[in-house]
Amino acid sequence: MPAPIILGRMIFARHPDGPRALALAQSMADMARRIARGYFRGAIDVEQKADHSPVTVADRAIESEMRRMIRAEFPTHGIRGEEFAAEAGAEFTWVLDPIDGTKSFISGFPLFGSLIALMLEDRPVLGVIEAPALNERWIGSSGSPTTFNDAPARTSACQAIEAARVYSTSTDSLHGEHLRRFDQLSRRAAMRRYGGDCYIYGLLASGHCDLVIEGALKPHDFMALIPVIEGAGGRISDWNGAALSSQSGDRVVAAATEKLWAQAVSALAGP
Repeated sequence: MPAPIILGRMIFARHPDGPRALALAQSMADMARRIARGYFRGAIDVEQKADHSPVTVADRAIESEMRRMIRAEFPTHGIRGEEFAAEAGAEFTWVLDPIDGTKSFISGFPLFGSLIALMLEDRPVLGVIEAPALNERWIGSSGSPTTFNDAPARTSACQAIEAARVYSTSTDSLHGEHLRRFDQLSRRAAMRRYGGDCYIYGLLASGHCDLVIEGALKPHDFMALIPVIEGAGGRISDWNGAALSSQSGDRVVAAATEKLWAQAVSALAGP
């Protein structure tokens, strides 16, 4: 199996821009929480994008403000977000998902989130999972332990699929052989549950579930998750065990331990 992303054992907090970037990410998450909570469970118009996914004024307002804050603090950084065109930059690129789980958001389900990642040469060095409705936040930074609301977060010690608590947001995006592999693996598990979007990766980082298996994800859906999961002791990759990047396919698996991850990849791998 390939080795996990270590980023040259770089401790991002020691990078000259590390403390400023972390402070900015925290400020952006605070802002996203305020805006999202202001619209959540209120009357809100929903539009359909070209790919038939929904978008709201809250998605656009949060990403617009995130972009403004990044340009003010780091004018040379690139920006890639879900709702607006990419902006090229040097060395660092921010990857933003203003509301991950818009379907949850518009239906009043509180497990939506905001995702913030900072990339260095196509690898994430900083990731934030912000859960606005619950006032919860996970932060992962390369070379540093993951935190949950400023306290240490750690994955479980689960070593086997048969003992694992498995989550997936939905199987609607899985078809044919991919759905068969997921179903076969998850039926071996101690428990399988559905729903939660990015929040279930926070649950994994805090040891409340053991394995997350999903399809149809894009880089803005998973880049922020990588430092969070790895900094909590877990492992995350595509279904074939390859490290995630902006060129990755859309199927992602995250596990609490290396041994559990290896078993999951063995069961899921294939074209």
